[in-house]
Amino acid sequence: MSTKQRRIATLARDDPAMAFTSLNHYIDYNWLLQAYQLTRKDGATGVDGQTADMYERQWEANLLNLLDRIKSGRYRAPALRRVYIPKGKGQQRSLGFSTFEDKIAQRAVVMLLEPIFEQVFYNCSFGSRKGRSAHHALQSLRSHIMRDGGQWVLDVDIQKYFDTIDHSKLPLVLARRVTDGVVRKLIVSS
Repeated sequence: MSTKQRRIATLARDDPAMAFTSLNHYIDYNWLLQAYQLTRKDGATGVDGQTADMYERQWEANLLNLLDRIKSGRYRAPALRRVYIPKGKGQQRSLGFSTFEDKIAQRAVVMLLEPIFEQVFYNCSFGSRKGRSAHHALQSLRSHIMRDGGQWVLDVDIQKYFDTIDHSKLPLVLARRVTDGVVRKLIVSS
């Protein structure tokens, strides 16, 4: 975690009701460079067909251009490239692939939001958190059962969860902690 992220985390932890009005100033060239370095280079391409290798040929100019568009509010996430894969019983699962540049922008936003929202998660929360996996959840469950003598385990699978949640509520959750217009525009208009 960078010094800037530690600062954000400290502010979020010390004042759980605080709304962050100015986060976009953290996004600078070095922030985007770090986001670029953290972005997987072997993922599928988006609608533009651009690979990480292609982006890397002019990475400095590309990052400066991306930074300018983010700061000016001109950045818009491109459409996702959709692919459908078979999923049991004749159903299909939709996969969406972002462009490489959008993956960098997404990583930059995650780097801003993680220190804020990480403060509200319980230690027993594992889903989509840095340094935590399904294996960690199983290890934790096992240790609790062995230590506390569990009587039963409830196995729940919410089918198509991300397809069925009310996405209109997500911006409301975000608005409680993030009011910075530049950052919100990156998330909500995507």
